[in-house]
Amino acid sequence: MKMFDEMYAQIPYAKGGLRPHYQDYSAWLAQQSDSQMQAQREEAEMIFRRVGITFAVYGEKDADGSGTERLIPFDLIPRIIPAHEWSSMQKGLVQRVTALNRFIHDIYHDQEILKAGLIPSDQILKNAQFRPEMVGVNVPGHIYSHISGIDIVRAPNAQGEGEYFVLEDNLRVPSGVSYMLEDRKMMMRLFPELFRKYPVAPVAHYPDLLLETLRACSPSTTAEPTVVVLTPGMYNSAYFEHAFLAQQMGVELVEGQDLFVRDRFVYMRTTRGPRRVDVIYRRVDDDFLDPLAFRPTSTLGCAGLLDVYRAGHVNICNAIGTGIADDKSIYPYVPKMIEFYLGEKPILHNVPTYQCRESEDLKYTLAHLSELVVKEVHGAGGYGMLVGPAATQAEIEEFRKALLADPARYIAQPTLSLSTCPTYVDSGIAPRHIDLRPFVLSGKSVQMVPGGLTRVALKEGSLVVNSSQGGGTKDTWILEN
Repeated sequence: MKMFDEMYAQIPYAKGGLRPHYQDYSAWLAQQSDSQMQAQREEAEMIFRRVGITFAVYGEKDADGSGTERLIPFDLIPRIIPAHEWSSMQKGLVQRVTALNRFIHDIYHDQEILKAGLIPSDQILKNAQFRPEMVGVNVPGHIYSHISGIDIVRAPNAQGEGEYFVLEDNLRVPSGVSYMLEDRKMMMRLFPELFRKYPVAPVAHYPDLLLETLRACSPSTTAEPTVVVLTPGMYNSAYFEHAFLAQQMGVELVEGQDLFVRDRFVYMRTTRGPRRVDVIYRRVDDDFLDPLAFRPTSTLGCAGLLDVYRAGHVNICNAIGTGIADDKSIYPYVPKMIEFYLGEKPILHNVPTYQCRESEDLKYTLAHLSELVVKEVHGAGGYGMLVGPAATQAEIEEFRKALLADPARYIAQPTLSLSTCPTYVDSGIAPRHIDLRPFVLSGKSVQMVPGGLTRVALKEGSLVVNSSQGGGTKDTWILEN
C-alpha cells in the first residue's frame, strides 16, 4: 500500500527527501538529544496532568469502581502545513459547511433536495436523527451547525501524491478544540525558539471567534446577549473542554438544573436572581435537552426548552436536528448537496463509500470485509467499527452477522493509507498515521482559525486516531507564507 509522509518523501525515514516546509524544523530536530526530548515530554505530561486535561473512558473502571480518567498523549513533533495547502483546504471547508447548513434548513422546510430525487426520502424522514419537531421552525440566520468539526485525512491519489479527503462531518457537538489550543500553548512553552524560526499562524483567538459567532446568532436585540455553555456535568468525557471554553469566553458554564423556563423564556439561576438566557452553546445531545419533548427521564436538560426555542426566544447552538447531516449514511450525498445548493463542484472530495442498505453495496462489502473499514452510521469515537486488514477472522465473521442482521446500520469505505507524520515514541522517532479536525464557525460569515486538531494513532500501524482508542494529539502549524 502506498503511503504519504508529511515530512519525508521517503519511508523508511532516510537522509534527504525532506519536504521543503520541514527543512528548518528538521535541522533543529537533529540538534536535539534524546534525553532533551524525553525531558520535554515528561514536562508536558506533568503540566497537562496538573491542569486537568483529561478525558473519561466510558466502560472502564478503576479499582474503586470510579470511571477511568486518562491524559490524551501529546506528541512533541508538530504537523506542518504550507500556506497554499491550507488556503485550498479552507475554501473547501467553507464550501462544504455552507452547503450542509443549506441542506439542514431545506430538510426542515421545503425539502427541495428530496423532491429533486437526489436523496431517498426514507433515508431522511425515517432517520433517527431527523427531528419532526423542527419542521417549519425558523432559526436565526438559517444556521444550524454553528460549530462544525470536519475530519480531514490525506492519502495518496492515483499519482502517488497526497490528497486531502473529507472522512467525516461532525455537526452536532464536535469536541477537541480545547486540545488544539492547549497543544499550541504547550509547544510555545517548551520550544519558544521554534516560533521565532517559523511564521506559524496563531490559533489563540478561537474563543473570541466562538463568542462572536454565538452572540451573532442571538434572537435578542440586546447589545450583549447572555451566552451560556450547557454541559452534561463533570462525568462527561469532554467536561474539561466545556469548562475551558466557558472560562475562555467569559460566560457561565451551566447544567440543566441551573436553567428554568418561565413565560416562554429561559432563565439561569444566579445569586442575584434569575437572568434571561439568549444563546445556549449546548454540549448535550438532542435526546437529553428537554424531558418534556424528548427523553422523559433526562435530568441533563431543561423542561420546556423546545417550546422556548420554537417560539424564537432562545437560540441553541448547534441546532436541534443538526444530526441529520452528520449521519454517516448521509455523508455520501454531500458532493450532490454542494452542486445542488451552491452550483459548484466540490473542492474537497469524499472517501468512496458503500451504503450497506443498498443490495449491491452490501454484496460487495460482505465479499471484501477483510479489505474495508465498516462503520455504524451513528457511531462515534472509534467504537462500533471494523478495520478489516487489522481484524481477526473471528471479528470479521462477527461483523458479518451484524451486517446481515441490520445492513442499513452500516457504511463501508476502502482502507485508506492515512498519511504519516514523524512522531516521538518510546523507541525514538517513527511514522504514525494522522488525521486533522479543523473547527469551522458559521455565524454572520463562515470563519475558522488556521489549523485544527491533529490526532495521531500512536500504536504502530494503527489507523484509528480516536483518543478513546489510544490516540494522541499534535500541534498543527499552518505557515503564514
